[in-house]
Amino acid sequence: MARLTLIHPDDATGDAAKVLAALPVKLNIFRMLAHAESCVLPQVRLGTAILSSLDLGHRRRELLILLVARIEGGAYEWRQHVPIALGVGVPQAQIDAIEQGNLADNAFDDADRALLAFGKQVIEAVRVEESVFAQARRHFSEREIVEAILTIGFYMTMARLTEATETDLDPASGMTVFDSLQPRDTSA
Repeated sequence: MARLTLIHPDDATGDAAKVLAALPVKLNIFRMLAHAESCVLPQVRLGTAILSSLDLGHRRRELLILLVARIEGGAYEWRQHVPIALGVGVPQAQIDAIEQGNLADNAFDDADRALLAFGKQVIEAVRVEESVFAQARRHFSEREIVEAILTIGFYMTMARLTEATETDLDPASGMTVFDSLQPRDTSA
C-alpha cells in the first residue's frame, strides 16, 4: 500500500488535473506525481519527449530504462517497461541479461555494450571513466550521449518516487501510454 495517498483524477486540481485527464491510463505513478502540482506538467513533458523524440531510438532507450530499474530496484518501472521494450524490438535475451546484471552478454552488440557500460557508470558513480566514455563516443553522437544521460536521470527520479512512496504496482500498461505518444499518420 502506498505511503502517500494516490490522487484520484476527480480530486486533482490545476496542472495535475490536466495531466491526469489527458492520460490514456491513470497509472499510479502519475497519481503519485500529481502531489507535486507545480512539477507534474514539466516532468510529464520531459517523460513524453524521452518516450517519443530521442535520436537514441526506442530500443536503446528501453535498454537504459531497464538498466536503471534493475540497478535502482525500480519494480514499478521494470513492470511497465519490459512490455514496452519487447514492443519496440528488445529481444527477451537482452532483457534477461540486464535482469541478471550481465551487460557484456553476447545478446548485445558492441554499441549496446558501450551504452550499457556508460549507463551503469552514470547510475552508480555519476562520473564516467575516460575509457568507458570513449567507447560510448565511438558509437553515439553528442546528442545521443546527452539524451542517454537525461533518460537515466529521469528514470532514476521516477524509481525513487515509486520506491520511496511504495507506489502500488499497476498492471503492465506502459505500452498503452507509449503508443499514445507516438505520431499518427494523418495522410490517409
